[in-house]
Amino acid sequence: MTDSELDNVYTRLCTTMTALGGANAALYLARFALLAITHIGDAGVAHGLIDAAARDLQGEAPRPASP
Repeated sequence: MTDSELDNVYTRLCTTMTALGGANAALYLARFALLAITHIGDAGVAHGLIDAAARDLQGEAPRPASP
């Protein structure tokens, strides 16, 4: 994906979220995340992305214990 395509996709994500309204933003992002995780199809990659997304929001994201 080029930088321009990435910008386009991110803009569409934000525009759609805004159109759905603040009350639906969290549900929309959760649904998008589930669809993306399913499409990725690799639990290790998905776990890495979850950790990376949280990293700068709360310092280092705690890692849950492995089963």
